[in-house]
Amino acid sequence: MRQLEVFNNDIPVGLLTEVDKRHYEFQYYDDYLNSLLPAISFNLPKRKEKYTSQHLFPLFYNMLPEGANKKCICMNARIDERDAFGLLSFFAGKDFIGAVNVRNPRNVQSIRQ
Repeated sequence: MRQLEVFNNDIPVGLLTEVDKRHYEFQYYDDYLNSLLPAISFNLPKRKEKYTSQHLFPLFYNMLPEGANKKCICMNARIDERDAFGLLSFFAGKDFIGAVNVRNPRNVQSIRQ
């Protein structure tokens, strides 16, 4: 199981989890749910229940490089090109285009209260 913490303009939003290669979860933190801040994606409206998917959620998948850039980065970082979560983890903590980014979790409980 691998996890990344999701941020919106440096505000903690929730936790993205790869349970296995065919099971992904995203759950908003309670603090973010109770705020007036918007959902991070039209496809991930704010709700208490965990989102689940058989594929990495489009919001996060679309943050990844494509084509020759992806191939070169994966080769140099020794990441399998089919490992989208691994590639996203490689970029954790770096600048992303847009407000949403991911970071490696720091002492994050399963879900913040």
